[in-house]
Amino acid sequence: MQTTRSTETRRLALPFVGRRKEAARLRELHAQRKHALIIGPEGVGKSALVASLRQALGLLVCPASERLSEICESLERGLGLDGGNGKLAVRKSRLLRELERSACTVVFDGLGRTTPKLSSFLELAMERAPVWICTRSEHSWDIGHFWTWLVRFEKIELQALQPAKTRELVIAAIQAGQIPREAMNIVEWLHHRSNGSPLILHELFAELATHSYDLDNPHALRRLDLDRRIHEIFPITTDDKKAGNRHD
Repeated sequence: MQTTRSTETRRLALPFVGRRKEAARLRELHAQRKHALIIGPEGVGKSALVASLRQALGLLVCPASERLSEICESLERGLGLDGGNGKLAVRKSRLLRELERSACTVVFDGLGRTTPKLSSFLELAMERAPVWICTRSEHSWDIGHFWTWLVRFEKIELQALQPAKTRELVIAAIQAGQIPREAMNIVEWLHHRSNGSPLILHELFAELATHSYDLDNPHALRRLDLDRRIHEIFPITTDDKKAGNRHD
């Protein structure tokens, strides 16, 4: 089962950079009304890529895709339907009709191991609308019963950011006024520490945006990474933010 890391970076609205090729390909698939499989490890930016295209393409995004009941609730909200207390089978049938009528591309984000019931619903959805799936693995032992249908999907595989893309993201965050200009002096360190993971970069940026560090001091860089790791385990709360605790 996939889990989502709950961190302060989820609320840090950083610029979206570094996925132009993948975004262009998804736009093509959307125009062609084709199914897409967006695949990559945790934190590589699958959800961010979808979010960058959501409004322009009118995507119907289902962010909770592990259980059929969650999917139904999410799609009902997205389609403006009242789920009420109806039986799941009735809600499924209504959703499938609405998907066909709406002509939207529907995105199932965070899809993990599928049960027979969930796989059946996805198959029926594919017959009525273009389907995009965001997942960490395309292997049968990870994705479950839906594996046999993946041959009908165009694959978009996201890799870790290259150093040039890390630099581009740092520059964009500086220009947006979200991290200090001195961060340009530690681009190589940021890339090495994050291993090209957009999620870890965003976590580091969140610390830079929240606290003050002497970025010329190796000890301060170690503290920066330690703070990130601490807040990965213990996310910053609203009360913490109000307290305004900062490093000297």
